[in-house]
Amino acid sequence: MATNQTRKMDPPYAGRFVFTVDGLTIGSFIEVSGLSVQIETEEVVEGGNNGFTHKLPKAMKWPNLVLKRGITDSDALFEWFAKCSGEGLDSAGSKLERRHGSVQLLDSQGKTIRRWNFTDAFPVKWSGPKLAATGRDLATEELEVCHCGFKPAS
Repeated sequence: MATNQTRKMDPPYAGRFVFTVDGLTIGSFIEVSGLSVQIETEEVVEGGNNGFTHKLPKAMKWPNLVLKRGITDSDALFEWFAKCSGEGLDSAGSKLERRHGSVQLLDSQGKTIRRWNFTDAFPVKWSGPKLAATGRDLATEELEVCHCGFKPAS
């Protein structure tokens, strides 16, 4: 007697992902947060209706992406940050170049399982590692990026 037993796909392991900006791989990170969106609402009270209030959709709100990783020998992340502030911004005539990018979730073989494309992004915060001779923590850096929303993968 033959039985057709198909195994359901396990949810993807969320521990391998890559961050790219305009096709340049900024790096692999140990943590990414901010992959969310919220639609703000406006409540409208209707006279004589005490059972509920109408909720109308307003603007979409996208939180900043926050990426954390161990220190690497690549300067791509810091170079992007430097172009968006201080002398880098001054040399561009104070014109901020917004970029497009993606966060890609990878499977164990390095194949992309899911991609979140974001638009009009620029870095707003970089934090380096806490250095202490008595510490045994992993030296990490953190990048915070604002953007104007996610777009479907193409």
